[in-house]
Amino acid sequence: MKEYDVCIIGSGAGAGPVAYTLAKSGYRVVVLEKGPWLTEKDFAKDEIAVSRRSLYTPPLSEQQHVIEYRDSDGELTTEEGVESGWSFWNGSMVGGSSNLMSGYFHRMKPDDFRLKSAYGDFSDSNVTDWPVGYKEFEPYYEMVERIVGVSGKVVKHAFQEPRSTADFPYVSTWEQPVSRWFDEACVSLGYVSIPTPRAVLPQDALGRSGCSYSNFCGSYGCATGAKGNARAALLDKAIATGNCTIMPHTFVYHLHSDDKRDVTHLDYYDRYQKSRKIKAKIFVVAAQAIESSRLLLNSKSKSFPNGLANNSGQVGKNLIFSAGGSGEGRLEMKDLPKDRQEQLFTRGAFVNRSLQDWYEYDDDGRHYKGGTIDFLYEHANPTSRALGQLYDDEGNMLRGKALQHRIRHAFTGSRVFTFEVFNDWMPTDGCFVSVDEKVKDKWGVPVGKIHLNSHKQDLLTGEFLAKKAVKVLEEMGAVDVTYNISSAPPPNLVAGGCRFGDDPETSVLNSECRAHEVKNLYVTDASFMPTGGSVPYTWTIYANSFRVADAIVKDLKNDV
Repeated sequence: MKEYDVCIIGSGAGAGPVAYTLAKSGYRVVVLEKGPWLTEKDFAKDEIAVSRRSLYTPPLSEQQHVIEYRDSDGELTTEEGVESGWSFWNGSMVGGSSNLMSGYFHRMKPDDFRLKSAYGDFSDSNVTDWPVGYKEFEPYYEMVERIVGVSGKVVKHAFQEPRSTADFPYVSTWEQPVSRWFDEACVSLGYVSIPTPRAVLPQDALGRSGCSYSNFCGSYGCATGAKGNARAALLDKAIATGNCTIMPHTFVYHLHSDDKRDVTHLDYYDRYQKSRKIKAKIFVVAAQAIESSRLLLNSKSKSFPNGLANNSGQVGKNLIFSAGGSGEGRLEMKDLPKDRQEQLFTRGAFVNRSLQDWYEYDDDGRHYKGGTIDFLYEHANPTSRALGQLYDDEGNMLRGKALQHRIRHAFTGSRVFTFEVFNDWMPTDGCFVSVDEKVKDKWGVPVGKIHLNSHKQDLLTGEFLAKKAVKVLEEMGAVDVTYNISSAPPPNLVAGGCRFGDDPETSVLNSECRAHEVKNLYVTDASFMPTGGSVPYTWTIYANSFRVADAIVKDLKNDV
């Protein structure tokens, strides 16, 4: 049985900083990743493979989840992923889903860490304050800017969070001319346009190449290393120390604990489906929120009959996603002056614009938490853009010349300007992860069962923000403006399940993300988050993982 100082399960944003910090500190680290080890040379812009096949995620016939939700009639519905096509996989490879992110990096605000204190209770929700605040996180947000690489420009606005540095270490990436149109529209409306921070390097730095401006960011791996994914930014450097071992095609299915409630070793299947074991002083679970809960729940023992670290019954509870939705409007070339017609089709550059004017807002006599609106062009993938033209405005399928005309217009006569709304998904008793003992994956291990439930405030806040975004599109002259705010969860923005807190009765982890009941077990992916803020999660996951890594170094020095 191989033995290490630290064994990390998963290799994404929650794992990379721990491996990086511990390896650089001289400790022997092993990272176990279920998926393959892909690098820049493997990331071709194959739009067919990504949009029509699951290139970077497991096939549902081999690995799936069971999903339970209430339908439009209020009836409880249970579906297996292989039947419904509903996939909650986000990126199964070394570096995890950070390989496929768009890299929109917003910090959480100080009041995001004290949601209950700042905005009060909401009925039927489990909103709570974090056990640590923005002050503890700020140095680690700054660390991510430097080490992972974040580009942008700080602009003063009403909800600008405190910073220990004046600006980002890297200037903004190349920007679309339409970004200036957006700025002008915001000035007219009295809004503050914010350059969106990106985990994308505008030029060669940190031993990585700069952006090639293909615009194939979201859902695609980066072929230059410019995107700050966990492998390119952190794991490659951890390996270079000689202290870090990466093991791809390694599926961990059980963590063993002794009578002292310590994890002693784990079981995993290798790429040939042979069961093997690994021993370590400290174990770090960072397998993605749903899968981390599933692993702990499946790791039953005499000391933990309901799953590892779950004598409180809290593992899997308070699962959250990012609430909100999206919208779009079409900028017609024929409606623009000649100079702007040429600018409209500038290829490769980023829009990089956001609004946070309503990160807090008042409505019906109450003060509410609002959110973030990111603006961007539709994805550059021509396959998905063409498929979007298959139906007319009445929902009728088009064929022949009518379809040809619609596609030609979409590609040469206009461009779609879109927005994404991010607001808090309220944690509730009805949204959680359990294990389905009857449904097994290809290894014969019970799969995770995702119980979905949303809070009415999620939709109300999303609607409020979307209507503000619509005003910007209309001010820019966009037509066919639409939006959709939904309670359907985005599978790429999932957190909770192992929330941290000071009370072992209501949380799984302590303030340093160590399990209350297991002294050598940490969880460092988004599972730790009691609430998600109104921003994408990745920057906060990275920051927290660096913070926890420092705590693990102290533990190892004290021989915990």
